[in-house]
Amino acid sequence: MTVQDLPDFVSRHIGPADDDVTAMLKLLGYASKDALVEGAIPGGIRATAALDVEAAESEPAVIAELRDKARRNQVLTSMIGLGYYGTHTPPVVRRNILENPAWYTAYTPYQPEISQGRLEALLNFQTVVADLTGLETAGASLLDEATAVAEAMTLMRRASKAPKDAVLLIDAQAMPQSIAVTQTRALPLDIEVVVADLRGVTDAARLRAAAGERDVFGVVVQYPGADGAIHDWRALTEAAHEERALVTAAADLLALTLLTPPGEWGADIAVGTSQRFGVPMGFGGPHAGYMSVRKGLERTLPGRLVGVSVDADGAPAYRLALQTREQHIRREKATSNICTAQVLLAVMASMYAVWHGPQGLARIAREVHGKATGLAEALAAGGLETTGDAFFDTITVVVPGRADAVVEAARERGINVWRVDGDHVSVSVDETTTDAELADVAAAFGVNAPVPGDGEPTWDAALQRTSDFLTHPVFSSHHSETAMLRYLRTLADRDYALDRGMIPLGSCTMKLNATTEMEAITWPEFASLHPFAPAEQTEGIRELIADLEQWLCAITGYDSVSLQPNAGSQGELAGLLAIRGYHEARGETGRNVCLIPASAHGTNAASAVMAGMKVVVVGTAPSGEVDMDDLKLKIKEHGEQLAAIMVTYPSTHGVFEDTISELCSLVHEAGGQVYVDGANLNALVGLAQPGKFGGDVSHLNLHKTFCIPHGGGGPGVGPIGVREHLAPYLPSHPFAEELTGETGPVSAAPYGSASILPISWAYVRLMGGEGLTKATETAVLSANYVAKRLSSHYPVLYAGDDGLVAHECILDLRGLTKESGVTVDDVAKRLIDYGFHAPTMSFPVAGTLMVEPTESESLEELDRFCDAMIAIRGEIQEVLDGKVAAADSVLRHAPHTALSLTAEWDHPYTRAEAAYPAGVDPMRKYWAPVRRIDGAHGDRNLICSCPAPEAFED
Repeated sequence: MTVQDLPDFVSRHIGPADDDVTAMLKLLGYASKDALVEGAIPGGIRATAALDVEAAESEPAVIAELRDKARRNQVLTSMIGLGYYGTHTPPVVRRNILENPAWYTAYTPYQPEISQGRLEALLNFQTVVADLTGLETAGASLLDEATAVAEAMTLMRRASKAPKDAVLLIDAQAMPQSIAVTQTRALPLDIEVVVADLRGVTDAARLRAAAGERDVFGVVVQYPGADGAIHDWRALTEAAHEERALVTAAADLLALTLLTPPGEWGADIAVGTSQRFGVPMGFGGPHAGYMSVRKGLERTLPGRLVGVSVDADGAPAYRLALQTREQHIRREKATSNICTAQVLLAVMASMYAVWHGPQGLARIAREVHGKATGLAEALAAGGLETTGDAFFDTITVVVPGRADAVVEAARERGINVWRVDGDHVSVSVDETTTDAELADVAAAFGVNAPVPGDGEPTWDAALQRTSDFLTHPVFSSHHSETAMLRYLRTLADRDYALDRGMIPLGSCTMKLNATTEMEAITWPEFASLHPFAPAEQTEGIRELIADLEQWLCAITGYDSVSLQPNAGSQGELAGLLAIRGYHEARGETGRNVCLIPASAHGTNAASAVMAGMKVVVVGTAPSGEVDMDDLKLKIKEHGEQLAAIMVTYPSTHGVFEDTISELCSLVHEAGGQVYVDGANLNALVGLAQPGKFGGDVSHLNLHKTFCIPHGGGGPGVGPIGVREHLAPYLPSHPFAEELTGETGPVSAAPYGSASILPISWAYVRLMGGEGLTKATETAVLSANYVAKRLSSHYPVLYAGDDGLVAHECILDLRGLTKESGVTVDDVAKRLIDYGFHAPTMSFPVAGTLMVEPTESESLEELDRFCDAMIAIRGEIQEVLDGKVAAADSVLRHAPHTALSLTAEWDHPYTRAEAAYPAGVDPMRKYWAPVRRIDGAHGDRNLICSCPAPEAFED
């Protein structure tokens, strides 16, 4: 069956047309794609039946189905709070960031010269967080508030000088989902978490008493608390520091425009979410969590950190700082398994702050507080008691025995409030709350309509903010729509994203993110749902989730799927925790060794350590496959302690290893479980199923194989599929009774980043089983086509016995580097001049480039990339022939900016050769905004917030 015989969408998703496929196969010497696949994939793991997923008739039909599901959601006014609030996304931000492929199809900014726009936006985000929290250094975002609290726990454990058996203290009014996720993360690390009312703790003796007379390494408080109350934590903080403990404040960013920042009352760390800065609730996410730290802790921050450095001309330029913290480098020594961020959402939140500025944010905060004070006064006038005098936006009301009746009365008026227990109801207002809604919620309590107050803080002066924030000009320069529109366009023009051209990144699967797939995520029926809304109000999104779970089971061969993990790293952890739970339930608590091939992605090792396992590395054979002899030795040595092996398939080297079945059998015979990393699932869909060829659990990167856009470095979704015996150990959640797994939650919301699941749902529904299979076959074909075309110019490092690769290939530059001095960095930066994002550099093998073309690139674009790589090989040859020194070559000075062409020219090559090398169309030329960036300078001179304008004057 040809692509043209399948639904119309399939031919639009898959780049090469049938004639192109014929030409590509001819180059490879195969008569058909079936023959190519038969040669590439071991017969023993091939699926025996066609993938049974029905395709929709058309794109309009899929939109109609999504509309039907959306109608089955009831979007009530949410006054639930608990970290999720209504917010007005500025239309200029929604249209020009969230709905703009220039932003949502970009990749992680590992090539900073062509990522200056999103790096500036992230620097804005870091500045917002640092300024509002009063702490020196903020990261470029974390996954959500609950996981940020958990990351703070491990940071405090590393930084504290308290004894190893010290405990973590969490105030009882921390967000309940944050407590639950932190407990999940603490258990395998043998960290004891003590939840207690800390509001009366004013000295070291009381602190130790709250901890059961044990040492304390860290304290977590919510500011304001989950019940809405604002508490002065100064005395507690001083007591904690006296006991060598650190203090983390989980703080509301909007409240901090009026509240004294945590850094000013002594907190060491602040964490939270930026959701209410213009990012819809979306049934739980994705939302950009945040973390900021005091001076001295910046080099222990988990995740990513954007810093300011200089380029080759000495001009300021942005890059990811402190790269040695990246998990693929530190592996089992990593301090976190986070290898991503929530970039797209952090960018939205930062631009919400840019749009409103400091005065606008404070005005919104005062309006919110005014609504809350008006409601509180109306409740008091009606004879009702509230639990606490100081609050920002949330009020907890005492209603003895009437909680259920009040909740139902509010619901009848179209409002969801939160039942704390049978005697208490909490109500949270936000910037979207109207006077009519305030009147309705007051009526549910049986009191008169409130009159909003003036919004001036009603709490003690000691906790009222007096310090300035967001003083950098960027937060006061773009308040008209014209100015904001142009600012966003300027930043987008500085970046290279999939809307400009091919991003051939190995292990990252940068494929088409179709517009139809994206359409539903901004619909209010999906975007405006609170994750803890009653189940009967969320039938549509739950049906969509159930569909996707069923399809992912059919695709992978697993029996159950959890969509809760909101990143691949969290999927890895959830999968390993399921394995841990399975062994413990069988009384085999001594199984704690995780075998990991030397070629594996670094997050595998980091996740294993976080799951309480000991990492044992299995060597790599000269062919690039797992060294089976070494595997047998390691199993023999650690058999009784073997918990699992984590193996990527196809291998991280881009090869279908024919030993995978034997590997799985050996591990199972020793009593271990097989974790198949799903990073390379794009080479398997429709052709082989990890749940059938030996895997017990896999995480599935929906932001790779299933079309959720990378968004400049996030969001991602990393659900796990498991076989039946591991299903009881899938993640649970305190606010989702249907999630009955025995493992605690790994994300703040029951279904993780639910608001972007319609993207993958639409992709699978549009493609159907046959389309998905064709996509996989084409991905394998395209990779082998690129490998074949380039093999006479660059050695292809690994291939199967028949000379075929999987869906990616590794180009080995080590010999050329040794002979010429030209490095992979030089080639990567020169590709920018040719109009390409570089392939993955030096992973999994140093000095190499890993190329993954995916199925959605056309033959024309594949050839354009191959022609560029061949031309660059010619430029390397000029160095080898002695015509030019590597230090003087066009490669070493790449990328070339437009400005550099107008400056004094003393290079041995022409301006035309620099800017318009062979094959570059002047009409579609991409210009890098900066020249090559000095990374070491940025690490030595760490600047992680908006630099002063004079830094750019020259």
